[in-house]
Amino acid sequence: MKTQTLKVAIGLLLGFAIGFGCNLAGIPSPAPPVLTGALLVLSMTIGWILTDRWFAQRPKVNEANCAGPTGEPNKDKM
Repeated sequence: MKTQTLKVAIGLLLGFAIGFGCNLAGIPSPAPPVLTGALLVLSMTIGWILTDRWFAQRPKVNEANCAGPTGEPNKDKM
């Protein structure tokens, strides 16, 4: 959980830094200027997070078929 909090903090800090740098340099922000675009970015982010969590919780059904460091399948799990 601590790693997730650190990732969120770094992401927010990076977002503010990019926005600040764009404003300081006088270039347009890479963020969408309208509500529809912002909602699109938000929905894509939420979809990415939910998919990542869903795949992390799925059972490992093909673990026995995976090769180890030698390239040989693990005979103990077969």
